[in-house]
Amino acid sequence: MSGRVAAAVAAGVAVLVALVLQTSVLPHLAWHGVAPDLVLVVVVAVALTRGAHTGTVVGFAAGVLVDLAPPADHVAGRWALALMLVGYVAGRVAEDRAARGTGVLGTLAVVAACSFLGSSVFALTGLLLGDAGTVDGIAGLLGVVATGVVLDVLVTPLVMPLVTRALERREPERLAVR
Repeated sequence: MSGRVAAAVAAGVAVLVALVLQTSVLPHLAWHGVAPDLVLVVVVAVALTRGAHTGTVVGFAAGVLVDLAPPADHVAGRWALALMLVGYVAGRVAEDRAARGTGVLGTLAVVAACSFLGSSVFALTGLLLGDAGTVDGIAGLLGVVATGVVLDVLVTPLVMPLVTRALERREPERLAVR
């Protein structure tokens, strides 16, 4: 199996494991009804490791899975759009960071910004589409988004190293960021 195929399989497995944990375990650990978004953190990890193109593709595929996974109660495509944008933005940041390099705090800042972006796009598309499961009003959305950002940043040190190492082992010469 070539390095590129192995890396794609590793990214797919990471997304699937994150999705299973996110839909089965994390709802029981939610704080004020909000749980960490492991799939979003995995998409950011893939994008930071592989760049914008791969991040966009993985983000879209992961978003479609989240949209279709039970107990989805929203219009399909909202998470696909949100995670596709997250993958693109994180990948562009990775490509820019490759020249400058940053540390752990920079990675946490990228996760926080991407979490805000992804959650906001999902929430705002819900408002625009009149989705029944959407929190009422902008003030309610800001509270949910802020809580989600904090929780996503808290799980990042657990998720990011695992995904990054899995991808590095599969195709180390293709890393976008060192």
